[in-house]
Amino acid sequence: MGYTLIRYSVKDTELEANRALVAKVFEALGEVAPRTARYLVLELDDGEFVHVVGEGSAELTELAAFKAFTQNHAERRSTPVKRSPVRIIGNYRILEDGKAG
Repeated sequence: MGYTLIRYSVKDTELEANRALVAKVFEALGEVAPRTARYLVLELDDGEFVHVVGEGSAELTELAAFKAFTQNHAERRSTPVKRSPVRIIGNYRILEDGKAG
């Protein structure tokens, strides 16, 4: 499976809004439980967000919560979005239960 890594920074005034919108996407994923979706979001200390999206996660973009997240995304950001294909070289029990911590 291939993955895409998406990085961007958010304006200080928009951090809470971005976090809340991301949380709603994960709530929707938990409710709908799409079988093919693979999605991870990390927030760095400097306000940068990193999303990892698995190939075949088209169901993610159909969620109303994801559409709400993408609406006005450009206005929340302080940097352009950077996209890069990535592959997992190794993984040892990271986020094994799929829950934020």
